[in-house]
Amino acid sequence: MTGNTTEADLKQAAMRYLKDHYNEDTVSTGVLKNGFEAANGALHVNSTVSAGGSWWGWTKWFTFKQGQVTDLRAKVR
Repeated sequence: MTGNTTEADLKQAAMRYLKDHYNEDTVSTGVLKNGFEAANGALHVNSTVSAGGSWWGWTKWFTFKQGQVTDLRAKVR
């Protein structure tokens, strides 16, 4: 991703990360705070995910470098 990375691009990258690392399907996500510039920084979201037939609500903080997730913190809502 480049300096033209949008919030939607980062949300997609975050959803791919959750699927690849935790086998979670994102049902919904809403951005609480957008702190990125030129594909670097953080995205703070509330999301609902499903895995194994169950649904959970989470607050998640994704950190990005060059549009890729480099760190994730999460708290159950």
